[in-house]
Amino acid sequence: MAAAIDGVLPATLQELVKKSKVLVVGAGGIGCEVLKNLVLSGFTEIEIIDLDTIDLSNLNRQFLFHREHVGKSKARVARESALSFNPDANITAYHDSVTSTDYGVNFFKKFDVVLSALDNRAARNHVNRMCLNADVPLIESGTSGYNGQVELIKRGLTQCYECTPKEKQRSFPGCTIRNTPSEPIHCIVWAKHLFNQLFGESVEDEDISPDAADPEAQEAAAEVKDADAAGDAADVNENKKETDSPPNANGNVVRINTRQWAKDCNYDAAKLFNKFFNEDINYLLRMSNLWKSRKAPVPVQWDTLLPDGVSSDAQELARQHHKIWTVEECAHVFAKALKELSAAFLKLEGNDTLVWDKDDQPAMDFVAACANVRSHIFEIERKSRFEIKSMAGNIIPAIATTNAITAGISVLRAFSVLQAKWEQCKAVYARLRLNGRNQFLVPDAFFPEPNPNCYVCASDPAITLRIDTKRVQIKAFRDEVLIKTLNMVNPDVTLESTGSIVISSEEGETECNEQKLLSDMNIVDGVILKCDDFFQSYELSIIIAHFDADREDVLFEVIADKNQLQPKEEPKEAEAETEPSSRKRAANGDDATDDGPSTSKRSRPTEVEDDDDDDDCLVVEEDDDDDVEEVVTEATDKLTEVSLQKTAAKRKPSKVLDDDEDITEILDSSDEEDAGPTKRKRTKLEETKAGEVISID
Repeated sequence: MAAAIDGVLPATLQELVKKSKVLVVGAGGIGCEVLKNLVLSGFTEIEIIDLDTIDLSNLNRQFLFHREHVGKSKARVARESALSFNPDANITAYHDSVTSTDYGVNFFKKFDVVLSALDNRAARNHVNRMCLNADVPLIESGTSGYNGQVELIKRGLTQCYECTPKEKQRSFPGCTIRNTPSEPIHCIVWAKHLFNQLFGESVEDEDISPDAADPEAQEAAAEVKDADAAGDAADVNENKKETDSPPNANGNVVRINTRQWAKDCNYDAAKLFNKFFNEDINYLLRMSNLWKSRKAPVPVQWDTLLPDGVSSDAQELARQHHKIWTVEECAHVFAKALKELSAAFLKLEGNDTLVWDKDDQPAMDFVAACANVRSHIFEIERKSRFEIKSMAGNIIPAIATTNAITAGISVLRAFSVLQAKWEQCKAVYARLRLNGRNQFLVPDAFFPEPNPNCYVCASDPAITLRIDTKRVQIKAFRDEVLIKTLNMVNPDVTLESTGSIVISSEEGETECNEQKLLSDMNIVDGVILKCDDFFQSYELSIIIAHFDADREDVLFEVIADKNQLQPKEEPKEAEAETEPSSRKRAANGDDATDDGPSTSKRSRPTEVEDDDDDDDCLVVEEDDDDDVEEVVTEATDKLTEVSLQKTAAKRKPSKVLDDDEDITEILDSSDEEDAGPTKRKRTKLEETKAGEVISID
């Protein structure tokens, strides 16, 4: 080991390496490389944590794993493999989530440095807060294709991970998914919802039937009612996901949910196919208002597509990952996948359900086939199974070399941290091409100062929350605002003026408040709420700013700078009155201003998040002729589909950087498929003005 050989490292550093205790969070593409580098550098006290298990697609770049390890814990196998380099090392592995309450601030305090190789924003936010409160230096890293990034986060010295706003996740209104898809991703989201309706955890807001509550369809819905279809329209409008069954003994029509109906049909492929791709489409056609300015969909019929029944070639078709299947071939694959999934589902006990996984053959075949049939109906470009997998799983191609370079820089930064050489710990960005200064690895020119308006690391963190207090319930406030948006774990909330408890982390203590509106609890305009997350050692003041939201309006918006609430009737005067804004980092040394993080959610959208196991960063390059080095921000997210009703809303769609396709970029440190996606490829980045910063997470 390097630390054991005199002269390889300076004597003081050699001693520090031997005595230091290091935590590695994440055992994916970057995490494996980091662990290997730490062991080979002479570190002997190492702990590593990762909740994930090894997948076959990980083996092409996560070199501590082999085929015999598939299905096993990443952290534990990484430990075993790393010990082969140095059997004397003391490595502790945790197959667990770092956000578990078992790993609080005291757990982090025992380390000299933490190296993060995480895969999603929520976990990164959590580790950021743990390290800030434990006052332990955090080395954050990420890759995206050929781009990489390593930066130091230290309380009082640098910005924290949450100091700068992150790109808002792309979202789609529910009516677009259900009624008027126009892009392949709309059909893919719909197909994943259908999987959950039939076999997975059913969520009311993931309904796949036509939405008569669509404002555009209101007039048409009235026509449908006049046409003696009021019963069906009401069911669709209420998102009941129900289907008519034959009349019972009393002559009444019994309503059953889609899952039960499919089970009663013995998962007959023809019946299900005709229901989703013929009957539901014909129902949409009756909403004539929707098709005044759009091309109407064309239903398809099972018997027309497959007059001779299902072919035995479906298995072979499913293996043709790069072929764009015809609609007939999609029907064959649909039938085969439906048969396999229903068999697996019927074997489950109790209320257990299947979980969609892009690496599960029948689950992926089902989504690919359904998405392409729906695309055909709406005359949207069909995609290959490989492309659909990339979009549905939100995979960004991972490059092993980039992971290795990023991990190497992370450990070099750890050397500097141990020696308290902070000036040598400025962020570094790896890029595909040399910049105007002939640099492949581009260091930051300065440490970005902490954002004074940051609601995490500021001395007295506070935010203003614009929210419709007459429509948002306490439960939605806790789940959507505090936990999902502000990344708290177990928050306690009290009214500052009276000290009354609104939300308690103690189970059952405030359960009676959950269905009450904020206004019912005297949480109105101007009220200040005190939030305390004991587990994260995090306190936050929330200033309520009520507004009356329309049906399609944002239901709440988190604002970290109160000046954002001021009217901007006279732009020049407003600019003069605005307080100094926070600084974003640009690699050329210039500052870009920002008013602080702002997160908003929109009613009833479908949110697309990444649920892969890799993190990444996105590098936006400046004009090389001007010697502007680059602008970089990190990005992570999970791909899920979430749609809220009136109680809360999801994030509004954000600007997409790809001119050709609308995609969602997500970062990875452990990653997915052996080759990169087509739909979620590395985007073609737009040129930016000098000093401009584009934040993406």
